[in-house]
Amino acid sequence: MRRVRFLYPESKTKVLTMSYDDGKKADYRLVGIFNKYGIRGTFHLNSGNLGKDGWVKSEDVKELYSGHEVSCHTVTHPFLERVSSLRVVDEVWEDRRNLERLCGYPVTGMSYPMGTYNSEIVKQLEVLGIEYCRTTVSTEKLGIPDNFLMWHPTCHHANARLMELADQFINSKYTMPVFYVWGHSYEFEREEPKNNWGIIEEFCRKVSGKDDVWYATNMEIVRYICAMRSLIFNVDNTQVYNPTCQRVWFTCDEKTFVAEPGKVTCF
Repeated sequence: MRRVRFLYPESKTKVLTMSYDDGKKADYRLVGIFNKYGIRGTFHLNSGNLGKDGWVKSEDVKELYSGHEVSCHTVTHPFLERVSSLRVVDEVWEDRRNLERLCGYPVTGMSYPMGTYNSEIVKQLEVLGIEYCRTTVSTEKLGIPDNFLMWHPTCHHANARLMELADQFINSKYTMPVFYVWGHSYEFEREEPKNNWGIIEEFCRKVSGKDDVWYATNMEIVRYICAMRSLIFNVDNTQVYNPTCQRVWFTCDEKTFVAEPGKVTCF
């Protein structure tokens, strides 16, 4: 049997993504750091708080997060498992509506407020058009999740092993590792030591500029992996049909191929 090995876009072998919640004003500085180092990520916003004292202004959302992803975090940040099903629907649906009007594209990613959820909420998110939802459960691993609606990140940026995990990621020989860091931008100003922006700057400096790393948003990873999982190979592993609109890279017998959207690729 010929061995097929999947790759990320442009034949990258690894992916890094960042994930930050709430939309506090410290995002202005954090986005600047990400842009400086070519790091990309996702910002999960509470649309009901935008424009308030200490929060990002609504009119700044589109320009500030350009090149990154705007994602849901509910309108008012409740514990979703403690409110009614109708309230869950309203919190997610209206957050989507508000953010879509601000950023100009469909918003179908999310992170759980406080990181809490249950099986019923997961089912509701599917109906509400949410494609993935991040938890706050750090795995300290570099794997691809089975269910993107319960996407556990690698670690929080304050994790004592952050730099160790970064080295592990950079030197990884595993197939398609995902390094997923999450947090809140205001934590750099609030937690001890105060104004410790150096931690994220050091991290970005360490992981940036790698030729084998895809710097992606949360949603870009989800859609690429879903397209990869949708590929249909023939029995002999000599042809693949790609039913999606996403190009997918892979190798076979040490040669690189691209499964073109809507076509059968011979290899």
